[in-house]
Amino acid sequence: MIKNAPYRYSDFEYVDLQYGEPDSMLNTYNSATQKYHFLNNQDSLVTTKLKLTDDDLLYIHRKAMEMGFWNVDDDMTTPRTSPEEGKKVPRFILEIKYKEKSKRVTIDTDYPGNPKMRDAAMTTVETVVQTLNRAYAR
Repeated sequence: MIKNAPYRYSDFEYVDLQYGEPDSMLNTYNSATQKYHFLNNQDSLVTTKLKLTDDDLLYIHRKAMEMGFWNVDDDMTTPRTSPEEGKKVPRFILEIKYKEKSKRVTIDTDYPGNPKMRDAAMTTVETVVQTLNRAYAR
């Protein structure tokens, strides 16, 4: 059954992460292009090339499977009715692409929906961010 699953690591192509405030998603990473853009502690935009190892990508894939990332809603954003409501709420867009399928989830950190789905999506996002931080520190 695992061998025939739609999300197999052997079919893995890339992981793409964007995060920041909804109107300015300045922090981005794509494992296919290896381009990593992020704001550092001095609010300067840093652009670098960052290669994740096969072990890093396998870890992300397995963590996504473990957390049930494939079953969460694609849109987990909080509706904003006024500009004041939308201030300083981080948004994450995580896409994991395989040869025949992909999963793209957009999530706000204050998403009021199903807590289990929110936690599964946020844990997967945090795993990717931690993996990027470890790889950047090497």
